[in-house]
Amino acid sequence: MSLAASGVAFGACTGPGAPTDTQTKCLTAVQIPGNPLRSFDISFVNPHRAEYYFADRSNAAVQVIDTRHLTHKRALGGFVGIKLNNMGAVDNSHSGPDGVVTHGRWLYAGDGDSTLKVFDLESSASTVAQPPLSTGGTTRVDEMDITSDGELLLVANNAEDPPYATLFAANGDRSFSAVQKIMKITVDNAIIPAGEGLSMEQPAWEPRTGRFYVSIPQIADNPAGCTFGGPKFCQGGLLVIDPHSSKQEYGAFDAATNTGVLSLSDCGPNGATVGPNANLMLGCTPQNVPTNITTQVINAKTKHFVEVGGLTGSDEVWYNAGDNRYYTGSNRAKGGAGLGVVNAETNFLIEKIPQGSNSHSVAADSKRNRIFVPQAAPASVVGSGGDTTTVGAGICGSTNGCVAVYVHHVDGERDDDGSD
Repeated sequence: MSLAASGVAFGACTGPGAPTDTQTKCLTAVQIPGNPLRSFDISFVNPHRAEYYFADRSNAAVQVIDTRHLTHKRALGGFVGIKLNNMGAVDNSHSGPDGVVTHGRWLYAGDGDSTLKVFDLESSASTVAQPPLSTGGTTRVDEMDITSDGELLLVANNAEDPPYATLFAANGDRSFSAVQKIMKITVDNAIIPAGEGLSMEQPAWEPRTGRFYVSIPQIADNPAGCTFGGPKFCQGGLLVIDPHSSKQEYGAFDAATNTGVLSLSDCGPNGATVGPNANLMLGCTPQNVPTNITTQVINAKTKHFVEVGGLTGSDEVWYNAGDNRYYTGSNRAKGGAGLGVVNAETNFLIEKIPQGSNSHSVAADSKRNRIFVPQAAPASVVGSGGDTTTVGAGICGSTNGCVAVYVHHVDGERDDDGSD
């Protein structure tokens, strides 16, 4: 394998994952030092710092990439890394890192031992800024999101039985770290019953309504008479949390308070992201509900929704304000994994670009309209969890896995100088 000094592979962006007739074009691939990529999770971009972060379990670290120069910067370590089950496959419920989010100088990441870890991005140290904070479980702290001012952080323990969320007082824009747990948040057992292996996935902060919206893959009695294993499958829900309330258990949706669990139609979501006009994209996926065939966009105020046809099977979904598009990590898409591209104004699918089979993570830099999609190394190199196609290796120009970088050139695109 031939690598440039910058960590970018020669021969990257070839094959089905680098079409020449799409609006979203493969620009390069950034190589990650250390072990080949077998397992990774959520991505995040802080465009003001010109940094991309992703949860790299293969190297037990959050990797940091410079989104301006497209080079690997450093690894933030101390995570549990990959844990295997007794079949030798990756045990996602106990591996880490998992969810990741940033605000200003602070990065927050979940780990497989039910802890939240906090890093100071202004520090040269690659270790935590304060002792890890436990959420009280035995499985991973997974997806998370933070309020616009950086003061409140909501994280989900998706693999607990039953799953729950934890609200933290975060660091905001302060120069010191003093994150503290506020409370545990649960859902009525009649909606998410224990013993059924149910989950709680991606929180998304929506500032116009002042609520966190948390995707729930399946809930009871949606529709009436459904079962979690079919043949009449239970659909998902959207948990609406008021972080300024002292409420610790939520029941069915209450329109008067805009809180509680809203039943969804034909959608068992993993990912959630906030787009324009108080809209949220939900990554409906047949991984959760086999009958799901679309993606949904729902309005946080009205709860009206539209379906995005031709796209399903997404894990992480991301709204990029720089080009007003949604990008989806659709690793469970019919016909094979793909990077979905959706117009956030019309909610129509623009295009879908083939990806390696485990490419479920995506984030975009809104200043530079660059889209980052991690690719697993081939299964022949890393075993189960690796790419079972040749698409990822063509994108990466290597067999180690990589972070693929796509670009969408638009009129008025901001300069690559990091300025606002």
